[in-house]
Amino acid sequence: MRILKRWKARLIRPWLSAVGLSLMIMLPSVQAQTTAQAAQEIQGLLDFVEHSECRFVRNGKEYPGAQASAHLGKKLAYLEGKNRVSSAEDFIALGATKSSMTGTAYEVRCPTGVQPAGIWLNTELNRQRQLGQ
Repeated sequence: MRILKRWKARLIRPWLSAVGLSLMIMLPSVQAQTTAQAAQEIQGLLDFVEHSECRFVRNGKEYPGAQASAHLGKKLAYLEGKNRVSSAEDFIALGATKSSMTGTAYEVRCPTGVQPAGIWLNTELNRQRQLGQ
């Protein structure tokens, strides 16, 4: 009986590998690609952060706009290298709302008050889109 099981396993294993490989080749690759519009919107957000009077709070420490923008730019480059950003919303959600290391939410301290960075950036994205129409 054991010999029969081993024989079946030797026949089935290569067949399953071939089927799996065939499926991987046939299925389209699902990778995010940043469109020209998304890249322009993201750059607009980075410029907004850089020139803002608000202070970006990351892991309990405040950073001026230029440093915050540089940090977010590095996170963007990492995410794009992993093909994870296809829109400005992806950039905000995946790179600009919380620390990748600690999971702590980013916030923004402005003269008008404190708010989560994701809300602040989404508000600015909507404003920029309205101006562009």
